[in-house]
Amino acid sequence: MNEINEVDCRGLACPQPVISTKKALDSLDRGTVVTLVDNDTARENVTLFARNSGHEARVEKLEGPVYRITISKGGPEPGKQAPGAAPDTSGTTSAGGAVKPSTVYLITTNMLGQGSPDLGLVLMKSLMVTLNEMDPPPRALLFLNSGVMLTCQGSPVLEQLQKLSSRGSLLVSCGTCLDYYKLSDKLETGRVGNMLEINGYLLESEKAITIA
Repeated sequence: MNEINEVDCRGLACPQPVISTKKALDSLDRGTVVTLVDNDTARENVTLFARNSGHEARVEKLEGPVYRITISKGGPEPGKQAPGAAPDTSGTTSAGGAVKPSTVYLITTNMLGQGSPDLGLVLMKSLMVTLNEMDPPPRALLFLNSGVMLTCQGSPVLEQLQKLSSRGSLLVSCGTCLDYYKLSDKLETGRVGNMLEINGYLLESEKAITIA
């Protein structure tokens, strides 16, 4: 029997819509979860969470600011990635066949260190160049607070971030942070994420490094 579970997340702040949707999906062996949200950040976060978890997700715009997100639990065959799912980069195999540890960077500022802002910017550029020299590159770069400015238009490290992305690093910017700094429509590289997803990457990583 195809169960249907409805979740009303209108008025809830991030990451609650994602958490509520996850609980609803976890309660089903197979079926459909319908989540209602009333802002763009929640819509994006819930949809990305569903697809990155291997489920199909369809978004409908209702009256006013309300969106209906219909998520089908079942997804692709085992071992087959669903459309829109994040690539599995939990471990990278070296030329010799050994799996190297995965490293995740949590970046919570748009400049590195305390003191001169100009020097902090120079140091941040230097860090990104250094990360591009890593083999393998970091599994993920997670951007919080003013760190999200680095992934948006006008960032002085966009070129380096785009290189990291092309080499397989996942770039995730906090949707709540983008909204706070009014940068939601200026994201230039990577994608929008939520606190539940960011916390998941930190917990799963073999090494997590905070840049604050």
